[in-house]
Amino acid sequence: MLIQIWRLLIFISFLSLSSCQQDTKQTTIPAAFSIEAVPGPEGEGGESHLWADEEGRIRLSWVAYINDTTDALYTAAWQGSRWSAPQLVAQGHNWFVNWADFPSVVSFPGQPETLAAHWLQLAGPDTYDYDVKISLSSDGGKNWSKPLTPHRDSILAEHGFVSLLPLSADSLLVVWLDGRFTKGEGHGSGGHSHHGGEQGAMTLRAAVLDRQGGLHDEVELDHRICDCCQTSAALTDQGPVVVYRDRSEHEVRDMSIVRRENGKWTAPKILHPDNWTIAGCPVNGPAITAQGSAVAVTWFTQKNNNGIVFWAFSADAGKTFGPPLQLSKANAIGRVDIAFLPSGNVLVSWIESTGGQTDEAAIMLAEVNPQGQILRKNAVLNTKSSRQSGFPRLAVAQSTALLSWTQADSITQVKVGKIKL
Repeated sequence: MLIQIWRLLIFISFLSLSSCQQDTKQTTIPAAFSIEAVPGPEGEGGESHLWADEEGRIRLSWVAYINDTTDALYTAAWQGSRWSAPQLVAQGHNWFVNWADFPSVVSFPGQPETLAAHWLQLAGPDTYDYDVKISLSSDGGKNWSKPLTPHRDSILAEHGFVSLLPLSADSLLVVWLDGRFTKGEGHGSGGHSHHGGEQGAMTLRAAVLDRQGGLHDEVELDHRICDCCQTSAALTDQGPVVVYRDRSEHEVRDMSIVRRENGKWTAPKILHPDNWTIAGCPVNGPAITAQGSAVAVTWFTQKNNNGIVFWAFSADAGKTFGPPLQLSKANAIGRVDIAFLPSGNVLVSWIESTGGQTDEAAIMLAEVNPQGQILRKNAVLNTKSSRQSGFPRLAVAQSTALLSWTQADSITQVKVGKIKL
């Protein structure tokens, strides 16, 4: 009898040990993403943007809807568990406020107190006559300079979908969509065109802004692109790279990339021939992130009326990319963002429809590695597919990952969550 009891105790101990060993193995599998809400901006607003600098600091910006005629751009710095007090950047009653064309605030490398902010301001009587405005701060956002305009064509047309990319402690790359030729102006108007923009087409342009507010090296990067999709830029160890939605003469609107090497910009190159042909702008641009020579890009496309989110990886600063990996199901809405994690893996966000004929949707997160494996993927928040829900934004700094989004209930409000990595 005692022998049988002893054998039973040994068997139970073995089962317990096996169970512990199995649990230990399971912890190596990444758990599903979850979001921990943190206090964010109060009051009605939208168009949030997140920026993470090289020193590990994160900054949030958003547009507050003061009243029916006045909007304001605010910014706040992440302080480990909460945001600093909001700082007013600028406000106006003549702004162009658009759900997909959001302002931003960034900092110069090695100069955390030196900030640059951009927003859009109406310039003429037509709805889509607006300019890009940029203001600088040298004291961490307490005071801001008189706004300047990076495009100097003086034509009443669309100028927007800006990417601000700090290049050094003294310089900032500004990239924007430029509609100077959409108003029937001749080739080379403005005196700075590099390729000679096509009559009637939206162009992609860039310039360098220094800390003193001086503009240099304005150049046309592409003479014919999609009219209203976001641009995205990242800095590799070989120079800046810019991605955007291109537009062929046959209305194929796939993603293109340009790179600056040895002070010169390369010719546009299609990232991948999705061959999405659409006679209109999908308002759905790509996103890019870089870490040394490693570059990752994500984008939205449609095939057979099915929305798909892809991502692709480059190990040579964007010169070449591996085959794209499909991240989403066939019901993606897009509105993508992307950021490198400290591990060298990549974090991607997008929106997927979940409601069939309704506007119910979800914000999705995925972690992928450079080998093309999806390590984890799941929905983290419910949202709407409507424009009011805007574009979720990501920022990763060291071990902190934040997500901002627009919650459209009785009022439209910016929310922020900490992603549990």
